[in-house]
Amino acid sequence: MRPYDVILKKRNNVKLSKEEIKYMVMGFINGEIPDYQMAAFLMAVYFRHMDEEERYHLTEIMAKSGDMIDLSVIPGIKVDKHSTGGVGDKTTLILAPMVASCGLPVAKMSGRGLGHTGGTIDKLESIPGFKTALSEEDFMSNVKRHGIAIVGQTANLAPADKKIYALRDVTATIDEISLIASSIMSKKLAAGADGIVLDVKVGSGAFMKDISSATDLARAMVDIGKRHGKETVALLTDMDKPLGLTIGNALEVEEAIDTLKGNGPKDLEELCVELGAQMLKIGKISPDLDSARETLRNSIKSGKALEKFRELVEIQGGNPNVIDDTSLLNISTHTRTITATRSGYIYSMDAEKIGISSMILGAGRIHKGDKIDLSVGVKLTKKTGDFVKAGETLCTLYYNREEKLKESVNMIQDAYTIKDTKPESVKLVHGVVQ
Repeated sequence: MRPYDVILKKRNNVKLSKEEIKYMVMGFINGEIPDYQMAAFLMAVYFRHMDEEERYHLTEIMAKSGDMIDLSVIPGIKVDKHSTGGVGDKTTLILAPMVASCGLPVAKMSGRGLGHTGGTIDKLESIPGFKTALSEEDFMSNVKRHGIAIVGQTANLAPADKKIYALRDVTATIDEISLIASSIMSKKLAAGADGIVLDVKVGSGAFMKDISSATDLARAMVDIGKRHGKETVALLTDMDKPLGLTIGNALEVEEAIDTLKGNGPKDLEELCVELGAQMLKIGKISPDLDSARETLRNSIKSGKALEKFRELVEIQGGNPNVIDDTSLLNISTHTRTITATRSGYIYSMDAEKIGISSMILGAGRIHKGDKIDLSVGVKLTKKTGDFVKAGETLCTLYYNREEKLKESVNMIQDAYTIKDTKPESVKLVHGVVQ
């Protein structure tokens, strides 16, 4: 078998066998197949695509290229959640303690932010002392004893995906359904959960800009999960505007704490309840979605979810006093308000531009190795559908570097469209794929 033959076969739109896919993937990560031939292979897949069986094999091969986490020592059904990335998406910070307080064990491996989408691990590290790197023994022990642990992905979790993704990133082959789905699901399979709930974002601030492409991605990932024996469900959720009111690491932790206290934005709480309901149903904690929603809402009302978050912070070395005093998060004191230039309704918001504005301030990374500023970001005062008067505050920028402020201001001003007419309301959850 030669790389040339496999590339030619896929270029000619002929289905590949498991052996051929494995030959390309393992040959590349072992250094036997050079970058230029793997790039050609990825471009062939980009234009010719893969069918369900090819995706299944590609995902399995990448998942098994490194460590496969065994969660069987933890009692109960383990359900993982994954978001395809959005602006202001701090759901894991709220969702994990909510479902854990309801009796579903949460053994979560999360990633860091890249580009305009934030990462759960970065957000948690804005809590003083919080450790996101635990030994596998401590990770398992925390879940068994406390029902919850959130850590960064191990270096050897689906290493084939890491190497292939880096090549996709520089060869214009990122946005292909088979490659996206197998990349995401390889890490989910390697992380060892029994069931998977997927939050597939759609809109201006998401990777998938329209419902059709988001649905295709959701179906591909659900199919991969089911073929691997995992109960899998995907929610298509709105990302035409940021989720909640904050974008930035410490700011989002503060909002997550407010939400766990019952004082958070309604869209954020609603999404956590919807995702959590699917998790509790898969985990056999609740018999149906309605009872699961009620159980989750009660976890906030009773204070159980908040106390579980406090417990998480404490067992992972963080300062639990942040729950009662969010000033300990060290949010920047340098602020700039952005005001409306005219009166009217906020007709639309470009969530991606708002995310990029926060990234410019230092809240996100352009490259994986970039150091980020956990204290900066954006806090929204008005969102799509709200009426605003000329001169009224739209949002506030939190910054430390004056030289980045002008670019960020210009970007966020361009993100708002104000009209005389009120826009039609948009559903938070566009649909469910299962």
